Amino acid sequence: MNESIPNLDILSSNLDQNSPGADLSVSPAPVTEAERLKLIDALRGVAVMGILIVNIPSFSMPDYFSESFRSNPRTLNFWLSAVIEIFIEGKMRAMFGMLFGAGVVLFVTKGEKAGKSVTGLFYRRMFWLVVFGLIHSHLILWIGDILYLYGLCGMLIYLVRNVKSSYLCLGIPLVGLLSFGSGVIVYTYVRSLRLDYVDAKRAEAEAENVQLSEKQSKALANWREIEEKFIPNRDDARENTRKMKSNYSTVAARLRPMAFDFQTKFILFEIWDSIALMLLGIALYRRGYLQGNWSNQSYLNMMLFGYGIGLPLVTFSFYQGFLHHPNLEATLARMEQVPVDWVGLIYPFQRILLVLAHSSAIILLDKANVAPQLFRGLTAVGRMAFTNYIMQSVICTLFFFGYGLSFFAELDFYQIYFVVLAIWTLQLFLSPLWLTYFQFGPLEWLWRSLTYLNVQPLTRTAALSIA
Repeated sequence: MNESIPNLDILSSNLDQNSPGADLSVSPAPVTEAERLKLIDALRGVAVMGILIVNIPSFSMPDYFSESFRSNPRTLNFWLSAVIEIFIEGKMRAMFGMLFGAGVVLFVTKGEKAGKSVTGLFYRRMFWLVVFGLIHSHLILWIGDILYLYGLCGMLIYLVRNVKSSYLCLGIPLVGLLSFGSGVIVYTYVRSLRLDYVDAKRAEAEAENVQLSEKQSKALANWREIEEKFIPNRDDARENTRKMKSNYSTVAARLRPMAFDFQTKFILFEIWDSIALMLLGIALYRRGYLQGNWSNQSYLNMMLFGYGIGLPLVTFSFYQGFLHHPNLEATLARMEQVPVDWVGLIYPFQRILLVLAHSSAIILLDKANVAPQLFRGLTAVGRMAFTNYIMQSVICTLFFFGYGLSFFAELDFYQIYFVVLAIWTLQLFLSPLWLTYFQFGPLEWLWRSLTYLNVQPLTRTAALSIA
């Protein structure tokens, strides 16, 4: 599944709230610039830029585009795809999930220490995140939106925010197993439809002049519905490309039903993975990991542990895909033969191991003051993550979809990453520039104002005058 940003500027922190002179009698209000944790902003900046690496093929490439190179190690595209799948895919969304969990704690701490209830405030914040997610998926037409999902998950995570960290850590593998189990349920259901379809097609071929039974006709219809929505056949794939290069209404007619299904029918199968990552983020924040409070040796040990176990696991998983899923036909044939694909159990665990390794490496680089200018840019991108995330979708849809420049299915796989580099350059330039004059990104400001039911000061001059 594609990845997206979940928590945006909820990841603000109150650095001064534990100081002896802190005023804990004030009502809940947005945290100030001085209260932010810059390391969390930098991690979020890495995630919002990294997420585009994984998302851009869904903006730009036709169905089954990777079949031309996924079995050919002699091509640049094969190795580029391998690096992305092993090091990036799933890890950026995992980083967002961790940060979102930490953000839940950060958001409510100030109000709770002031003796104020922030429950209504928090749920209003999540409500607007859900609304933004609906706009993102149904108006901007990004099928990989995750704002909606994270808004719903946030409402659930709030209920367990005070559970002991040790219990949260125990819950992570259990929820990971639930995530795998929910995937098995979906796989088993689709596989049953596939087997019924194969039997019906065999009966149809063996008795050309005999009318199929009602059960067999239904089996054909059921699989056709799966093809239209999730596993297009070759003719469908060509038609989907035509639609994506058409006008806005045609593109919307294809993507909106898919988004609706994921947001309704399949939502209970999607939440477990995100919840596990949020629980992890809460535990890591409480233990000081995300704030950079651990010793360098501890971060180094975490990095080596994550890479030492996670890389072999994900490499094995990638190799299994190389062997068994070179194309659509091979994938369907394997589905018919394999009742449960146990390799999928690797996914929720390798991504947690690798996101911890990635995060530890980033924290070590920041603590060592390596590339400080780059980290300042990443911090600015992270502070404007909401705006930058939506900006990526707007740019990509207008560049690739038919109602824009219609570059969909026009570029080679490696070429779409020149677009990624261009967007990165733009955001690394614009984000610090914007924050020179304004406190928040424009969408961060809108979200804050809606959350607090009060127009928040946007410009730095306005903030100073209020202070």
